[in-house]
Amino acid sequence: MNIVELPAFIDMHVHFREPGYEYKETIETGLNAALKGGFCAVCAMPNTNPVCDNIETLNYILEKSKGHKCKLYPVCAVTKNLNTNELVDFAALEKAGAVAFSNDGLPILNHSVFYNALKNEKLILSHLEDETREAIWQIQIFEELVREGFSPRLHFCHISKKSTLEAIKAAKARGLKITCESAPHYFTFTRQNVTDTGVFKMNPPLGEEYDRLAVIEALNDGTIDVISTDHAPHGNDEKTLPYDKSPNGITGLETSFSLTYAQFGLQKTLDLMSNNPAKILGIEIKQKNKFDLDKTYTVHGAEFASKCKVTPYENMTLKGVKIDD
Repeated sequence: MNIVELPAFIDMHVHFREPGYEYKETIETGLNAALKGGFCAVCAMPNTNPVCDNIETLNYILEKSKGHKCKLYPVCAVTKNLNTNELVDFAALEKAGAVAFSNDGLPILNHSVFYNALKNEKLILSHLEDETREAIWQIQIFEELVREGFSPRLHFCHISKKSTLEAIKAAKARGLKITCESAPHYFTFTRQNVTDTGVFKMNPPLGEEYDRLAVIEALNDGTIDVISTDHAPHGNDEKTLPYDKSPNGITGLETSFSLTYAQFGLQKTLDLMSNNPAKILGIEIKQKNKFDLDKTYTVHGAEFASKCKVTPYENMTLKGVKIDD
């Protein structure tokens, strides 16, 4: 046994599906999964139905999460309904409780829309699909705004490619205060692990071995600031469909700590999962969790608190178990 008390974790990137897709996950089941994984706070993405681009939906989400031991921080859309060029009312939504803004699920491809969003100086969590190309032009816009005297705030979601990391590392070397995240599946798997079903299907897709190694290097050298899970549950029957018919997304809240701890050790894991996300979001971590760092467990999706029981980590033996008081 190796029992330690650790600061609770913050996940900057989850999808809890409510309102609109409660058969995939609810706010309650998502928060229960987060709590089981050692999290005290999560940032829920806005690609719900209706989209979280208005105060009514924002209030609904906050009300549904009220009183839970794991706090939900809503992320609101950057543009109305995610698929338009009309910016949301950043100030009103922030005042009502939005912690950041993202069009996660649909990338922002219009350069002037992205420029005007960053110009608001609110935290933008940028969802990339054509990952490297989009990151490069978004960094250029960020740099342009800095030269113009603005203080834009930009965080890149789920970085998975060596070429993207090279662009971000170069931007940081120029003094640009950009942050980014990756997820455990990008330092654990490659496209060689993908099967005929959708179990390993996510967006961005798994890359090559050199991408996986680049993610590990970037996490070690500080190019990547944060580990998020991009917890994106679907119906169990959906994820086991043939690969081309299955939706993107995997569950990650209940395995994230163990996977990160095994790869990076305790202090680095705490920086990636607690200290750095707290600094970026301006959140103070008050909760602590007890973990037995030596205790092992075998992953069985059927035992997840999440509604989605399908996991690419099925039957893997991991170390580090949260001890409930």
